Amino acid sequence: MILFYSVSMYAQSLDTLVNVGGYKIHFNIMKGEGTPILLEAGAGNDGSIWNGIFEKIHKVTGTTVITYDRSGFGKSELNPNLKNESDFGIVNGIKELETGLSKLGFDNEIVLVSHSYGGLYNLLYASKHPNKVKSVILIDATLSNFWNEEFLTMRDNNFDISAIEKPSGDYYLYANYNETMRYARNLHFPENTPIINIFPENSFSDAPEIFTNRWRKLHKEFGDLKDNVTNIIAKGSGHYVFQDNPALVINAIIKAYLITLDEGQQIELLQKALDNAIKLSIEPNIKSLLITQLKNSHTNQQWFVPSKKAIDGLTLERSNWKDNKDNYSIGEIVSHLIFYNELILKVFKGENYTDINDDEENKETFKLYKGKDWQNAVIKLDSLQAEWENITENATDEQIAEWNVEIANISAHTAYHLGQIIYIRKQNGWWENSK
Repeated sequence: MILFYSVSMYAQSLDTLVNVGGYKIHFNIMKGEGTPILLEAGAGNDGSIWNGIFEKIHKVTGTTVITYDRSGFGKSELNPNLKNESDFGIVNGIKELETGLSKLGFDNEIVLVSHSYGGLYNLLYASKHPNKVKSVILIDATLSNFWNEEFLTMRDNNFDISAIEKPSGDYYLYANYNETMRYARNLHFPENTPIINIFPENSFSDAPEIFTNRWRKLHKEFGDLKDNVTNIIAKGSGHYVFQDNPALVINAIIKAYLITLDEGQQIELLQKALDNAIKLSIEPNIKSLLITQLKNSHTNQQWFVPSKKAIDGLTLERSNWKDNKDNYSIGEIVSHLIFYNELILKVFKGENYTDINDDEENKETFKLYKGKDWQNAVIKLDSLQAEWENITENATDEQIAEWNVEIANISAHTAYHLGQIIYIRKQNGWWENSK
């Protein structure tokens, strides 16, 4: 194992690469005493997605908290010995997790927490180790009965796997997606394992209604039909509930962890949990507001159309259309947004950057695109906005205090120009009001 240690004011964090058979899986561990809590990320995410609540869970419970990157994600390597795409499926993923946990000494009792696609990993692990898993917390998790054949066909018709880099964790996840869902249909959580099932009222605001209705219906039935499942509806949250309402998720994890303690320990933890709940309720949740603003200008449609929808389906020709009043085209506006999102991101990261000093230099940020450059620009803006969301989520309290105004201004600046984009589209009849 390759070990890296960092010391916080609360505990020692173990950042380690574990050899699981000729390649390494990355684990991040906040060590404590008691039944460990394992946090499982959703599709496309690595363990860092939990950074916003990782240490807070440890601080209240005092137990070991573990995150990790599935192979091919984050700092984890792909198995070089596997030859077939089907070998990289969820069964192999669970074997890698089991090997890693065993080598680290955490192969006994455990509490599982998962988000989205990660819920299937919790499902498979719990079905294989019913006596080890003490409780499960599902956060808007993919349920095993959601992806029927009709929905898989719909997905296949709207998903292009050739656009994903190969080899990569993302590629193998989606190459095996359909078979994973078919395999999961035959799995069930042990009936005596307590489960807290957290889900929002509307998980995917930009998804077809038939998708969101089925998702919500099955989650409700999951709790209504099973005595060991407690449903919690996270009102006002999106799919990433642990980012939108971290206090709810932290308190749910504490509640699930309580059953692993004796009566005296429970009383002690409840007092700490109460103190923590009070603290969370009075803390100004600036970070959550900033993340919401960033998402609203990127993917979540609330008061205005987000960029994902605003530029969706535009051809190169339409992106370069301009009137005769010296106004900017949609492509030029996107170029401008890319420039400033990237510039301020470099400043935040402490990287070298070229500043804008006057109006003439600012005008130069509005550029027309040619050929495939337009589609590349659409992808780049999406990537930059997603990176801002991730960086804000993982920012320290000190960074938020220093940067909150600037991050809010990024969202406001983007929203302002999105209004111009929608105006141009409506002006030319390129917009459906149903969007």
